Amino acid sequence: MPTTLYFREGSSDKVYQTDIVPAGDGFHVTFAYGRRGTTLQTGTKTTNPVPREEAERIAAKLISSKVAKGYTPAEDGTPYRGDGNEGRDSGIRCQLLNPVDEDQLPRLLADSRHVLQEKHDGRRMLIRKTGNEVIGINRRGLIIAVPAPIVEAAMRIPTDFLIDGEAIGDVLHAFDLLEVSGHDARRRGYLDRLTGLLCILDVTSAIRPVRTFVEPDDKQDHFDSLRAGGAEGVVFKDRDSYYIPGRPNSGGFQLKFKFVTTGSFIVSAVNKRRSVALVLFDGSRQVPAGNVTIPPDHDIPQPGDIVEVRFLYAFQESGCIYQPVYLGKRDDIAEAECHVGQLKYKDQGVAA
Repeated sequence: MPTTLYFREGSSDKVYQTDIVPAGDGFHVTFAYGRRGTTLQTGTKTTNPVPREEAERIAAKLISSKVAKGYTPAEDGTPYRGDGNEGRDSGIRCQLLNPVDEDQLPRLLADSRHVLQEKHDGRRMLIRKTGNEVIGINRRGLIIAVPAPIVEAAMRIPTDFLIDGEAIGDVLHAFDLLEVSGHDARRRGYLDRLTGLLCILDVTSAIRPVRTFVEPDDKQDHFDSLRAGGAEGVVFKDRDSYYIPGRPNSGGFQLKFKFVTTGSFIVSAVNKRRSVALVLFDGSRQVPAGNVTIPPDHDIPQPGDIVEVRFLYAFQESGCIYQPVYLGKRDDIAEAECHVGQLKYKDQGVAA
């Protein structure tokens, strides 16, 4: 069983878990960490399997280091399950969406060609079940450990599959079916794939389908409700479109619109008073993007780390963001995605 530790002080509520899992003739030491209630970041401390005695020594050292920092044993917290392959390339690539501007919304909301779904504010996660094996895959195609409730929900589905979704805490909000029962579904229309997904999922389990709206009146009502309720945004999907890995150069059959502005930035320096400097790529060169304060319940990221920040808008003259709010580190974003194209500028009237 995994060892779970927690640290709770003021607004800080963090979880750290480590586990020893069999791998061939040896064992791997895996770990998961982050804020309680969020999808934890995962990895392994052993590139190759090691003897049980060495695995226990590595795990004990990890636990001791966390206890020394104020963590204590906890019986709550969700165990993560890994198999030692965390961080390896799965060969699977997910479909990425381009954003649309506000002036394109009337067309997308009024037609029956594009279905509407909520854009959940979590971490992209694909789940593949093959026989008795369940693995997670992040947006970069790397294998990751999976929250135990999601693994258990996957094991209750009586067929093999590859599902795409967004993980929030211990729940995967599933929105696409790529493979089922050994068959590739990527070249089927989206509504056909969605129907297949609904057939194998239970809305009360830890893998549940996202709500989907087709008719214009229903789309407009749900759009208004989500916007008023403070949701992150919405996704529009062409009902007949294929699942095409990667991101189109422009447009595409699946599009997103965010009610709030967020971006992925590279940390260039650690400032005083829990602040870090941010940069973005403009072509091949890095340009300043401002600073952001790190809340007390987050560890301070280091230069080279990629972080997610919400902001009101950016200044056209300097490229620096206004009213930034730190959301956390991202280990599933590549540096090349941290570019100035994410910015929305003041003269565009962007609202928080």
